Amino acid sequence: MRVIAGKYRSRPLQSLRGMDIRPTSDRLRETLFNVLSAGNPEALVGTVWLDLFAGAGAVGIEALSRGARQVYFVESSAAAAEAIRRNLKSLGIGDSFRIVQQQLPSALRGLRGSVSADVVFLDPPYRMDKEYGRTLEALVQLTLIRPTSVVIAEHEKKFDPGEAFGSLIRFRILEQGSAALSFYRLGERE
Repeated sequence: MRVIAGKYRSRPLQSLRGMDIRPTSDRLRETLFNVLSAGNPEALVGTVWLDLFAGAGAVGIEALSRGARQVYFVESSAAAAEAIRRNLKSLGIGDSFRIVQQQLPSALRGLRGSVSADVVFLDPPYRMDKEYGRTLEALVQLTLIRPTSVVIAEHEKKFDPGEAFGSLIRFRILEQGSAALSFYRLGERE
């Protein structure tokens, strides 16, 4: 696993072993960031991210590498939170992040009022399929996103996390291999 582009391009990242830690593949991460930047390398500069179920932090670190102003890594596992710390330290990243070692959605309640995310990425362990709905609903209820925010859920291609969660509506699905990314935005159903 490595950083794809930006300031820390090609630098290696540590991961963890186990069924619950399934890092977003380099290829899928590259596709994700290509979609988000839409050909503009400056598109993500200054953005605020929530990396939920962060694992070893690869997605949030990629965002920092590409100019994100702040990344909140939310991860309940102590071992994974430590892997995030090690990865950040190995890259020399000393600020622009916060690690929140707490279960979701209570971690989101703690961020309420202090965070308005431009991009939210969530990737719960696939066996925890109910976490998609709980987390997406909490993002809307706790007003951690706004109409210009993009929320992306990584999931198995054969699993559908859902079309809408209150005013959070899916507007795109991108499939790659056995994984898929569902993109959501606040809006109204057509």
